[in-house]
Amino acid sequence: MTKPIGVGILGANPDRGWAARAHIPAIAASPEFSLAAVATTRTSSAEEARSRFGARYAFTDARSLAEHPDVDLVVVTVKVPAHVELVTAALEAGKHVYCEWPLTTTADEAAALAEAGERAGVHTAVGLQARFNPAVVRAREMLAEGRIGTVQSATVYSSRGKGNTQDVPGWTAYTYDRSAGAGLVEVLGGHALDLVQHLLGPVRELTARTAIRNPSHRIAETGERVVVTAPDHFLAHAELDSGAVVSIHLHDGEAVVPRTRIEIAGTKGNLTLTSAPEADPWAAQLQIGRFDLCGLPVDEASALPIQAANVSRVYARLAADLRENTHTAPDFRTARDLHKLISTV
Repeated sequence: MTKPIGVGILGANPDRGWAARAHIPAIAASPEFSLAAVATTRTSSAEEARSRFGARYAFTDARSLAEHPDVDLVVVTVKVPAHVELVTAALEAGKHVYCEWPLTTTADEAAALAEAGERAGVHTAVGLQARFNPAVVRAREMLAEGRIGTVQSATVYSSRGKGNTQDVPGWTAYTYDRSAGAGLVEVLGGHALDLVQHLLGPVRELTARTAIRNPSHRIAETGERVVVTAPDHFLAHAELDSGAVVSIHLHDGEAVVPRTRIEIAGTKGNLTLTSAPEADPWAAQLQIGRFDLCGLPVDEASALPIQAANVSRVYARLAADLRENTHTAPDFRTARDLHKLISTV
């Protein structure tokens, strides 16, 4: 039996965060991976994460985790401004890397990490998991089969409940700072643009505008004022290499029901992807939730939490790449190109 791939997670907060909600369940459900190590910035939380998640080792130093012989894959799930330093440490240790999206805060940083990954001769992956949603996979197959003829146009709408109240959790405060690289444009905009290109082909031209409709918030725990510099609305028009045109409208602050709807119009018919109703409002985000395709549920049986389902499919693709020495998972080159496209906004 092949030894499972040892995973070390940087940013494995034991109480909250994307690692606990998505990565830990995805790893636990896969026979191809094992949780070798976790790291946080404090010894107490690192040890708590090790105990709670069943890891073998706990660290407070990223380089020590990356250099441990039981760690084959380093997973980076911390705030975006720290990605470059931590990814670089993992690459210098000669380890494969799976970094959450956005990869970096700038297109130049993403290009540098893509080059560093190629020089290191390792596999890289980036968290662009929307393309692995089962409904997206089926829609892509139908498009390739010509089921709706030649694609003429597409419309993408997605809203998030984030920031729909004056008081916001303290741990989200940094996302309202544009320099942190984790706002609506970078996160949801990146996932939306990747999904458009995955389904319909490369974007040839992109024009966009952004707006800030809620200029300030308060931290719920302290009452401290948060000045918003990251846009909460993103509107774009794109022309694809095929000549098809696409309109995109994304926004935060949804006061009713967060939702996603993608309509693709062809010469013989249409395809429609809509977010399925979920108890968790985060699940309406296009990179997380389940989709219905043309009004019909499309899903694969899974006992995983909704946040972990698509992430688990990235892990499965990466495991296959490592076994077969292929490069089919979205990698740092994918992220580089996507960051470059976003930088035009």
